[in-house]
Amino acid sequence: MDFTFDAPTEELRARLLAFMAEHVHPAEERFHTELVALDDPFAWTTAPVMGELRAQARGQGLWNLFLPVNHYGALPDGLGGGLTNLQYAPLAEITGHSGHLAPAALNCAAPDTGNMEVLALFGTPEQKERWLDPLLKAEIRSAFAMTEPDVASSDATNIETSIVRDGDSYVVNGRKWWITGAMNPECEIFIVMGKTDPDASRHQQQSMILVPRDTPGLEVVRPMHVFGYDDHEHGGHAELRFTDVRVPAENLIGEEGQGFAIAQARLGPGRIHHCMRSIGVAEKAIELMCSRATQRVAFGRPLAAQGVVREWIAESRVRLEQLRLLVLKTAWLMDTRGTKAAHTEIQAIKIATPACVQWILDKAIQTHGAGGLSQDFPLAASYAGIRTLRFADGPDEVHKNSLAKAEIARWQA
Repeated sequence: MDFTFDAPTEELRARLLAFMAEHVHPAEERFHTELVALDDPFAWTTAPVMGELRAQARGQGLWNLFLPVNHYGALPDGLGGGLTNLQYAPLAEITGHSGHLAPAALNCAAPDTGNMEVLALFGTPEQKERWLDPLLKAEIRSAFAMTEPDVASSDATNIETSIVRDGDSYVVNGRKWWITGAMNPECEIFIVMGKTDPDASRHQQQSMILVPRDTPGLEVVRPMHVFGYDDHEHGGHAELRFTDVRVPAENLIGEEGQGFAIAQARLGPGRIHHCMRSIGVAEKAIELMCSRATQRVAFGRPLAAQGVVREWIAESRVRLEQLRLLVLKTAWLMDTRGTKAAHTEIQAIKIATPACVQWILDKAIQTHGAGGLSQDFPLAASYAGIRTLRFADGPDEVHKNSLAKAEIARWQA
């Protein structure tokens, strides 16, 4: 692996860093002000500054950067894409410095990114025209409905939502929760995972289907809070109820029984994107920790002169550099050998990233004293967000168990 970023990556990094400094960071306070003024705070995509940032990003070629070249090739002019995972990694890290604003401004925010990949890889031409094209243009938002409140969704084969064929339609019944983005009224389409054949083999029971938001019987029950945050800046997480929701049979993604495989194809790239952005969150935390430590005086000396604070800063840097190398290796493997060959590394970064970044955020909060717990700094909200990564796309324990089984099998072989 070559650790030097290639020329296109360096050019994009310089362009993105300038965009962040000139447009994104100065817009953060305005974004918060405009959110407060909205009738629906979950409709954050309607904040005027978001529209301005998106227009500027698209005009500068900083659009849909997450779309990997090996999946999509060239998109129509002005829609971006075409990068490798290794090229995208440092760009995603930069957006993590303003995680509530920058990814969305570049149309690189979850869950739309994963949903666009699903539609691009498995969607029919009609599905792509109806849903993928407006998502690529950020004209609508989407959600991915897999997790359920009544079963342990860490085992995706537990999913109980039913998808039953009835003539030219499928009928969906079930409950979902922690569905990211669903509270945003601009979320117009849900990719729903459920069981089409409970009697099939364990991994062929599930399917995925497209359910438009305005379909009768689909109810957004309530927003979910994360450590007291409603997370409206990201569209919010919702509980959903499907009661005899009828959609056309052509809304099925792929074939019956492919749902589990499609989920795995979606979650692999999604996991590395989360990890890339999280490194940026940690970098921002280290910056804030250093700034605070040099400005505050305790017991007659700046915090920066206190041995324990210096130890936190040093340890943060060491841990983050180790994590970054592991994430870059994973991106390189995905590009050169494919997602399946990088499975162990994807699990490793999914385990390591939230633990590392959570530790760094904890030390940054501690350095800020009570201020670190407040809304005056982004640390507490970042901590809540990173803590969710130990569940999102599979909990730590599932990944550790799977990785250990693979390691034991490799040793036995």
